[in-house]
Amino acid sequence: MSQQPSAAPAPAPTSAVATVAKHRDWWRDAVIYQVYPRSFADSNGDGMGDLEGVRSRLPYLRDLGVDAVWLSPFYASPQADAGYDVADYREVDPMFGNLLDADALIRDAHELGLRIIVDLVPNHSSDQHEWFRRGVAEGPGSPLRDRYHFRPGKGPNGELPPNDWESIFGGPAWTRVADGEWYLHLFAPEQPDFNWEHPAVADEFRSILRFWLDMGVDGFRIDVAHGLVKADGLPDLGSHDQLKLLGNDVMPFFDQDGVHEIYRQWRRILDEYSGERIFVAEAWTPTVERTANYVRPDELHQAFNFQYLSTEWEAEELRTVVDRTLDAMRPVGAPATWVLSNHDVTRHATRLANPPGLGTQIRTAGDRELGLRRARAATLLMLALPGSAYVYQGEELGLPDVVDLPDEVRQDPAYFRGAGQDGFRDGCRVPIPWTREGSSYGFGAGGSWLPQPSTWAELSVEAQEGVAGSTLELYRSALRIRRSQPDLGAGDAVEWLKAPEGVLAFRRGDFVCVANTSGESVSVPAYGRVLLASGEVAETETEAKVPADTTVWWTTA
Repeated sequence: MSQQPSAAPAPAPTSAVATVAKHRDWWRDAVIYQVYPRSFADSNGDGMGDLEGVRSRLPYLRDLGVDAVWLSPFYASPQADAGYDVADYREVDPMFGNLLDADALIRDAHELGLRIIVDLVPNHSSDQHEWFRRGVAEGPGSPLRDRYHFRPGKGPNGELPPNDWESIFGGPAWTRVADGEWYLHLFAPEQPDFNWEHPAVADEFRSILRFWLDMGVDGFRIDVAHGLVKADGLPDLGSHDQLKLLGNDVMPFFDQDGVHEIYRQWRRILDEYSGERIFVAEAWTPTVERTANYVRPDELHQAFNFQYLSTEWEAEELRTVVDRTLDAMRPVGAPATWVLSNHDVTRHATRLANPPGLGTQIRTAGDRELGLRRARAATLLMLALPGSAYVYQGEELGLPDVVDLPDEVRQDPAYFRGAGQDGFRDGCRVPIPWTREGSSYGFGAGGSWLPQPSTWAELSVEAQEGVAGSTLELYRSALRIRRSQPDLGAGDAVEWLKAPEGVLAFRRGDFVCVANTSGESVSVPAYGRVLLASGEVAETETEAKVPADTTVWWTTA
């Protein structure tokens, strides 16, 4: 017999509020959907997504079957880095709406059984933040400069940067102000780094946490969680460059042990609030074992698994990173997390369409058909693993990266700084399509801030909804099954099964997952009843033929 991907949409919760209230430890198996607000839905026709647009599409996310929504920054900002340069942490930028819109979005989400996680950006502020503006205006010796990293320069006239650090976006990590002092920015010059040794910085962020918790948010995703504390004295890298590690396995500006006391203080605040609020760390660390330090019982709840995101579509490599992840998280009692795409990397439908070894920022479209087939298979594998999973907006539509954007429309600050990051993050941030027609395929009435390809009409929600085998319906079915199967979701181990070369097979109770990365069809035992498959599977009573780049879910019950 032949098995096709299921197409039934997920039903709405019968009692959304009760679901939110009663699901304890919800974050251990949650599927969290990332919304990039400027690219999700535009309510006022100005070409830019906004909070009211997100609010209008919450029923879609409820029906998709996710548990929570993570919103990228919507704070008051000059938008030098798409909102990751915050001028006021307690205000909504007018391009996104206002605080009343944020309040309405949170309330509506809760009524639909969805939780809201907001981005927090504690490593740096905007150069338009009041502290920084006043510190620059007041000149050397201003107490406000102590809340950042201001230093005199080197050289006879202080004309050289204080040390040899480079910005992640390329170029020096220091910028000189008119009076001759320099300030540190690990990202764009418009993003000066806070000095977390200063008590006013710690006090301010404890206050910011309480402000949004009192608004009702269910948690925070912490941007650059590994970067807040710098090594004493801000030492030179010397012979080490940006890509090499020092003897303690960390750079002097990343993953310093001092960050953990900050998060212990934050955890005590969070635990004062009801409803199981959570912290999620964006912590780029050299190993998954060091990532585990961020999710010890008295610190954060989850940390993104970037080691998994950057793993090639190859069975042995995937098995290794899965085992290492589960082994690292088990001693600290934290759930593993799994993610394939986000707003900073090439979408996995494009990344997996290209040859291995190109990294997470790719400039070529590759084999579109191959990429989509692998992306669908990779998604089912991810959703079958123990722990929590993250979905980036539009991946449920099978969207590829837009790799051929004209130079004149690009807005990624890294694109304009030469070295450093590739600067092609705009390709994964193009507004998503909702309908087959219209100037922006239903994104909004006034076009979109980045141009959408004409081919996206057939990738729209309208084009895929209710269509058997579509990527949207594959996601809906997978999330519905994941919620209903007792052996899926939370856990800390898998039982690996014997499988052909290039194939991953594991059991979790009565559930079996087989992912074929080999590039050719393989035969495996027919483990029971097929629950879902990312492609067509041919079965006899004893055997199943799984095509290349296909994942299958079975139940043996």
